Amino acid sequence: MMATTTQERQAEPGAATRYLPTVIAISIVAFAISSVLHEGLGHGGACLLTGGHPRLLTSASFDCSIDNRLIAAAGTLVNFITGFLCWLALRSFKQTRGTAKYFLWLMITINLMMAAGYFLFSGVANIGDWAQVIQGLQPEWLWRVALTLFGIMSYAAVVWLALRQLRTFLGERDWKRGGAKDLTIGAYLTGGILFTIAGMFNPGGLVIVATSAAAASFGGTSGLAWMTQYLGGRFAPRIVSDPLIVQRSWAWIVLGVIAAGIVVGILGPGVSFR
Repeated sequence: MMATTTQERQAEPGAATRYLPTVIAISIVAFAISSVLHEGLGHGGACLLTGGHPRLLTSASFDCSIDNRLIAAAGTLVNFITGFLCWLALRSFKQTRGTAKYFLWLMITINLMMAAGYFLFSGVANIGDWAQVIQGLQPEWLWRVALTLFGIMSYAAVVWLALRQLRTFLGERDWKRGGAKDLTIGAYLTGGILFTIAGMFNPGGLVIVATSAAAASFGGTSGLAWMTQYLGGRFAPRIVSDPLIVQRSWAWIVLGVIAAGIVVGILGPGVSFR
């Protein structure tokens, strides 16, 4: 039997080809962008479009001088649009490899999970953006049931879409190791911890941590923690010859540190508009 060369060993998919600090850094950037788009572009943009004046932008909330259904719904709508555009980009740039491909996949998954999860969260708990959207509509119980059911169905569709793309990242050793947990659970914990810490600096106090920061990250993207168990079932193994490799990248690590600093140090306590 011929000895395995160094180049062949490096090409084998496995833990050695997924550099954890780079995975964490990319996850921080993806979560940070998704949150800013939701709060700033979504709620903030709708606030300006409907004649309101921005008051406070934080990592987990946006305060406008007026309240209406469009402002409440806009954050989720922007997340849906972002996820769809990133999905188109990933399909269009077929030669995209490594860190860029993983970043686009995270942007798709995080944005769509946050958006779909909000329907379910507001329908069940009757708080949050979509509870405000349906406020006053009668009968209230029917709207909440409809919101909950739509949240379940849309979240299942997002998980299905994410898994279909995820399995194209995997090589033979990935399947033997139980899938791609190093790409999903690390990202899930990174986002949840980051926004929980940032939420602790929020002027709204621990209420914001429970109802928005932790709910949107740990709750909204919980699919990242459990979806890989369905790889190999309905989503049969699709072994690729060039599985995803996330190498050490100082550029991504620096971007991750900067993004974490902005989310915790600036958006945590919030940016006030006067």
